[in-house]
Amino acid sequence: MIPNWETIAKKRILNLNIFQVELVKRRHPIWNRESEFVVLNSKNWVNIIPITINNEILLIEQYRQGIDALTVEIPGGLIEDNEEPIQAAQRECVEETGYFSHKELIPIGFNYPNPAFLNNKCFSYAWFGLEKQYEQNLDLNEEIRIIPTAVSEVKEMIKNGKINHSIILTAFFQFFFKFGF
Repeated sequence: MIPNWETIAKKRILNLNIFQVELVKRRHPIWNRESEFVVLNSKNWVNIIPITINNEILLIEQYRQGIDALTVEIPGGLIEDNEEPIQAAQRECVEETGYFSHKELIPIGFNYPNPAFLNNKCFSYAWFGLEKQYEQNLDLNEEIRIIPTAVSEVKEMIKNGKINHSIILTAFFQFFFKFGF
């Protein structure tokens, strides 16, 4: 059985707002070997697959700084302090799309975005029966185009690589597995 490493020391070396970079010194209990690792501490994330009353999935397109390109995604973001994941999912969906439903959000799973160096989780939800009720309420540097899309077209976009963001792909995997679309 593979054992957990023992944490000997932690040192925060940089605060980057959405990430805090930490140098972690750990010891392997059997090998008795110590090494230092970089860990990015982050708040947990959330994303949501919004389905309209017309059974279309609300995809969003936005520019992503990390890859210097547009991506096709679903609404999502950071879970704020003292906020439950389900509340964050609803908030992000309404802020980014203006769509709302009185139906309950359905948890479809969570994942670890990259456990090699990130410590957070991403929770995914589905929300059915949405209708446009509000204007978008975007963050300072957000620009989002809403793309209502048939489920069959979403599957094709995944197959042809148009949807290629890993945590979005994971959410769709969980969604299709749970609901069998």
